[in-house]
Amino acid sequence: MKNSQTNGHANGPTRGGAENCPVLTTANGAPIGVQQALTAGPRGPLLMQDVQLLEQMQHFNRERIPERVVHAKGSGAYGTFTVTNDVTKHTRAAIFAKVGKKTEAFLRFSTVAGERGAADAERDVRGFAVKFYTEEGNWDLVGNNTPVFFVRDPYKFQNFIHTQKRNPQTNLRDMDMQWDFWSQCPESLHQVTILFSDRGCPASYRHINGYGSHTYSLINSSGERVWCKFHFKTRQGIKNLMDDQAARVIGDDRESHQRDLFNAIAKGDFPKWRVCIQVMTQKQADGFRWNPFDLTKVWPHKEFPLIEVGELELNRNPSNYHAEVEQAAFKPSSLVPGIGPSPDKMLQARLMSYADTHLHRLGVNHHQIPVNKPRCPVMNYIRDGQSTLGEYGSAPNYWPNTIPGAPKPDPVFADPAWKLGETIVDRFDSTVDHDDYTQPGNLYRMFDDAHRDRLTSRIAGVLGQARKDVQMRQLCHFFRVDEDYGRRIAKKLGVDVDSMMAAGAR
Repeated sequence: MKNSQTNGHANGPTRGGAENCPVLTTANGAPIGVQQALTAGPRGPLLMQDVQLLEQMQHFNRERIPERVVHAKGSGAYGTFTVTNDVTKHTRAAIFAKVGKKTEAFLRFSTVAGERGAADAERDVRGFAVKFYTEEGNWDLVGNNTPVFFVRDPYKFQNFIHTQKRNPQTNLRDMDMQWDFWSQCPESLHQVTILFSDRGCPASYRHINGYGSHTYSLINSSGERVWCKFHFKTRQGIKNLMDDQAARVIGDDRESHQRDLFNAIAKGDFPKWRVCIQVMTQKQADGFRWNPFDLTKVWPHKEFPLIEVGELELNRNPSNYHAEVEQAAFKPSSLVPGIGPSPDKMLQARLMSYADTHLHRLGVNHHQIPVNKPRCPVMNYIRDGQSTLGEYGSAPNYWPNTIPGAPKPDPVFADPAWKLGETIVDRFDSTVDHDDYTQPGNLYRMFDDAHRDRLTSRIAGVLGQARKDVQMRQLCHFFRVDEDYGRRIAKKLGVDVDSMMAAGAR
């Protein structure tokens, strides 16, 4: 046996002779000599010691992960976003830093209501989710091919999705459920009209527009905020199917969108979208004739014209569908400096809901899966959990800390405060305007001398195991509580407080 690098595979044993192909191995890398079941005689039975067979069967039993509750069936591809217009007056996001800048991206298309076995050409809303791998973290824009949605209140969302799935008794799609819900929710009329219009059944993923749908915020380098909507206009033109055409396509090929997208990219016919934004100031929002954060409504283009910001091109197919498309995790909470949320109630709920569903489907470390992994360094104190790669090594796992070289916040990336009516939304410092010393001092002074001695001995016994700088910082707190408290601990730590105070006075 000899080691050899073959076709992108990791180094492993290879077969000698003219074939020179990799040897089949177990999951732990042990070469397999013969792939036949191990039996007692040619007619069996099987033996429990056949760990190669057991490993294969056990993995097969577990190789499917839970499908997405919505957007279960999808297709994806990698590409590049290129800035074509300067919008730095609106946002400091690094992705838009200069004209010509390129950023890697991954786009997943999907049907919304159907399960993984649904046909691509069914009448349904199409998901349009983009992950931008920026140098300041991943930015996920999770939208659809429609600029609005069926409901504006997140409390209705889960119930609405139930109506799009199956009747709990018959396990059939049920038009009575759907229309019963819609008839009681007139805010759905805008989206229902789009869904049943000629645009309700796209011919392919390449021939649809994409929309962020929600209102987001853009923040520039001066800390000024504007509200924003994102648009992706297909360069291929809009193309849809009439009902009879869709029926024929479904009869011939249930994977029509998947096949079209993969084949187009494979032959170099790379699909493109013109990326635009609409911008609204807070003053305009305050005086607008309806709630600008209402997901069931659009902003009129005449009043808020599209501003081109770039072009998105898809130019590389995934090499493994499950690893890269099925495990791709998109979440509106993946935001970057310069791009933030808005008071949109549906967006606020999705900030939690999408991240939470990936914790369920893929596990607490889904951000370490290659398709989801940021291309920039990741520095935080999130640790452990199932399937962690242990990439932080011996780095500390808590904050605040005073470990040299440990990551810490940088105020330069802080978002400006929101003013919502008379309420200020901000990250308020919980250490300001609080007295943390009076009550511990009152408690200390309630103890008799023997109790104080035991208390300070216990503290000194464990505090003495910390670094000297930590000891001194903590001693300052004890002195602020009560001087006797601090002096007793200092003495038991061997710290000459009077000498230090004298030296500090000189």
